[in-house]
Amino acid sequence: MFLIVGLGNPGKEYNGTRHNIGFDAIDYLSDKYNIDVNRIKFKGIYGEGFINNNKVILLKPTTYMNLSGESIREVVNFYKLKNEEVIVIYDDVSLEIGKLRIREKGSAGGHNGIKSIIANINTEVFPRIKIGVGQPKGDLVSHVLGRFTKKESEDLLEVIEASANAVEIMIKEGTKEAMNKFNGFKLSQKE
Repeated sequence: MFLIVGLGNPGKEYNGTRHNIGFDAIDYLSDKYNIDVNRIKFKGIYGEGFINNNKVILLKPTTYMNLSGESIREVVNFYKLKNEEVIVIYDDVSLEIGKLRIREKGSAGGHNGIKSIIANINTEVFPRIKIGVGQPKGDLVSHVLGRFTKKESEDLLEVIEASANAVEIMIKEGTKEAMNKFNGFKLSQKE
């Protein structure tokens, strides 16, 4: 079983913000695999289903970003999951829009959601998919809580689709294989 977590903040006012790209990725997976994400438990909203004949839980923590780890810890403890079975999808300001980076482990890199996860599951070793949301031109908080331009939103649809494909490969063939395939990901050249 795999737990696939998208990080974000609950509430309509955060829909479409850079910080909620993880929620957007979960919504995409939910639609693609017909998994209803509508059950409330574990300090989050979740749904269960299958990807490549593997049971998965799609989770959107409702704790706000800074406490995301509390929700994940509850699911991990309940289902007795290994760290390698937890895939976290989130925004990364150090990557330009249109970039994807997959890692097997690593520090929080200043991301409060990842800091919370590391603190709650006591390890930096868990697979993650970082979706680039671009560098802030001014204040970081305003940037991550800001919305994308129309062009950026269109580009991100392609990136979210790629992140879903990466999840499939991580489940079926492993994180290293997904890293080999997607860490050089670039948007297709559309006219």
